[in-house]
Amino acid sequence: MSLETTAGSGRTRLLVYNGGFLASRQIRRLLSLSGYDIRIGLPKEGDVVAVWGNSPTAHRGLAVAARKNAPILRVEDAFLRSLHPGRSGEPPLGLLLDRSGLHFDAAGPSDLETLLATHPLDDTALLNRARGGIERMRELHLSKYSAFDLTVPPPEPGYVLVVDQVRDDAAVTASAGDNARFREMLVMAQEENPGAKVLIKTHPDTIAGHRSGYFTEADQSDRVSIISTPVSPWALLEGAVGVYTLSSQMGFEAILAGHKPRVFGQPFYAGWGLTQDEAHLPRRQRNLTRAQLFATAMILYPTWYDPYRDQLCELETALDTLEAKTRAWRQDHKGWTASGMRLWKRKHLQQMFGRQKKVRFMTDEPAQLDRPHMVWASKAKGTENAVRVEDGFLRSRGLGANLVPPVSLATDNQGIYYDPTHPSQLEELIAARETLRPDQELRAEKLVAQIVSAQITKYNVGGGIPELPAGHRILVPGQVEDDASILLGTSTVRTNDDLLRAAREANPNAILIYKPHPDVEARLRDGGAHAENLADVIATNCDPAALMPQVQEVWTMTSLLGFEALMRGIRVTTLGAPFYAGWGLTTDLGTVPARRGARPTLLGLVHAALIDYPRYLDPVTGEPCPVEVAVERLSEGSAPAGGPFVRVLSKLQGAFATHAHIWRR
Repeated sequence: MSLETTAGSGRTRLLVYNGGFLASRQIRRLLSLSGYDIRIGLPKEGDVVAVWGNSPTAHRGLAVAARKNAPILRVEDAFLRSLHPGRSGEPPLGLLLDRSGLHFDAAGPSDLETLLATHPLDDTALLNRARGGIERMRELHLSKYSAFDLTVPPPEPGYVLVVDQVRDDAAVTASAGDNARFREMLVMAQEENPGAKVLIKTHPDTIAGHRSGYFTEADQSDRVSIISTPVSPWALLEGAVGVYTLSSQMGFEAILAGHKPRVFGQPFYAGWGLTQDEAHLPRRQRNLTRAQLFATAMILYPTWYDPYRDQLCELETALDTLEAKTRAWRQDHKGWTASGMRLWKRKHLQQMFGRQKKVRFMTDEPAQLDRPHMVWASKAKGTENAVRVEDGFLRSRGLGANLVPPVSLATDNQGIYYDPTHPSQLEELIAARETLRPDQELRAEKLVAQIVSAQITKYNVGGGIPELPAGHRILVPGQVEDDASILLGTSTVRTNDDLLRAAREANPNAILIYKPHPDVEARLRDGGAHAENLADVIATNCDPAALMPQVQEVWTMTSLLGFEALMRGIRVTTLGAPFYAGWGLTTDLGTVPARRGARPTLLGLVHAALIDYPRYLDPVTGEPCPVEVAVERLSEGSAPAGGPFVRVLSKLQGAFATHAHIWRR
C-alpha cells in the first residue's frame, strides 16, 4: 500500500508532533492496528493530527491542526495501563482514542462523555461483562498502575481517604485544581467526618519520585497522616468510610468499590448520580449504575492491545494479560533464593522468576532469609520457610525427564499438590472456587474447549492409537512407581500391576487399555508392569489426547491423565489421592483427605488448577502470560522442545538408565 492515504484504503495518515509517538513501539503498533499510519510533516486533506492528551507538547499539534483545518485525535493511556507509571518506560496496555475532546476536561464533551450520555447501555451481555470486570479488578487488585505489594497491610479501617494528585497534571488543571483547592478538600474531609482519622493517599508518580504532589509531611497532624507505601487502592477503599478527590482515577475505583465519593473537580465519572459533586455540570443529566459507567469507560471507550498475539483485543483479554504480569511482579519483586534446583533447570527458573532480580541459587536454605526462598518440591525435606516449586499441569512438548523446559511452573507456600498428607495451596484454591462468578465460569469453559479441541495434554508427546476392540473401554494409565505422587498419594494400590488387577476385578468384561508412562517408555524412569497378562491392549507410544475420546472410563492411582479425562467428560475412578480426587467429581476408592469437603464444579476445579495455581511463561515473547497463550503455543508448536544438546543428554540418560536419579526431576 502507498505511504500516502488513499480513498477506500481504510487507513488514515496520522501526523504527530510529539516524540513519544515515535519512541514507543507498542503505541505505534496500537495506532497502526486501529487504522492509523503515523507520519511527520504537514497534514493534507483527509489526514488527522494526533496530540497526547494535554501534554506540554500538545500545543504543537493543535496549532498545526488549526492552521490546516485538520481534525484532531486525542490520545491518552487507558484506565488500566501497566505495572508502573509511564515515566518508568513501560508501554501501555491500551489507549483512549478520542476525536471529540479529553475525558478529563469537561470544558467540552469527549467521546466518552457522549457515550455515557447517549448510549443505551441496556444490553444484558455488556452489563454482565462489566460486572465481571469490576469483580476481577477488585479480586486481583488491578488499577491503572498495579505494582502493589499485597503483603503490605492497609491501615486499620474507619478512616477518611483523601486522594492526592500530581502537581499541575493536566487532569488537575482541567478541574481548576491548585493548592487552595486541595487544602479545601482536606479541611472538608475533617469537618464532615468529626473524630475520624484522615488518610492522604500519595500518587504513584510521587511515590516513584517522578513528580511531586499537593500534600507534604507538613499537612500531617494528630488526625491527618500520609500513606506513601505501595498499598493496593482496593485495600484502602475497603477500609475507608469516605473518599475525597479532585479528579483522580481512584475516584472512579471508589465508585466501583461501592463508595459515593466526594468529588471537587469534573472528571469523567462525575455528574452521573454516582458521586457527591462540588462542581456540577448541567449537561450531565443522566443517572447511571456502576455497571453502566464501567461498561462505557472500560469496554466501549478504550482500545486494548494483546502483546502475545499482536492484535487488538477485548477488555477481558487485557485483564488476563495484566493478571499474569501483575502476579509475576508481586511474587518476584523482592527477588528469590533457590535450592534443590538441578543445573539444567536454572536457566528456565531464572527466566520465570528472575525478571525483577536475579535468582540466587544455593545448595541449602539460607540461615538468614533476606528474600523469599524456593525449593524444588521433591527436595523440600528439611526446609521450613520455603515455597515449593513443581511443573504445572500444562508443561511442554516433550518430557521433563528429557530436559525439555516447561511453559508453566506452580509455586505453593503450604505444601505441594501431589502430597495429600499435608494441605496445599491448590486445595485452598479449589475450595475457594466452589462458587464461580459467571465471568469465571465462562473463562474456564472456554479454556476447557480450547484444550480439548487442540488435543493438549501435559507433555504433548506420542503418536497414533492402536486398533481397539469394541466394548466398554477403560483406560488405565501407567505411572512411575517411585514417583513422589505414588509414594505420598497411595495406600493399598501402589503399583501398575495392582492398579490393573483392581480395574479388572471391578470390570471383568471391560476392555482394559494400559498406557505406559512416557518416561518409562523412554527408559528414563522405573515403572514397568506385567500388562500383557492383565490388559487387553497395551497402547505404547500413544498420544493420550487421541486415546481418551475412544474410552468410556479412566482408572488411575494419581495420574494427571485423570484430570485430563475429567475435562473431556470421561468418568474417572481413583485408587489414590490425586489433587482432583475428593471433591465429588471422581469415584474415589482410595483414601482422600477429609478436609476436601468443598464441592466445586468441574469448571471450578479447572479454574483453580489451570488459571489460579500455575504461572506461565510465553516462549515467544519471553513474558509472563495467561494460560490461554500457553495453550496456543503448545498447540502451534512454538513451545520449547529439546534441541540437539538435549537429545544427546537424553540418549546418555537412556544408556545409563540405572542412574536415572541423576537426571530426574
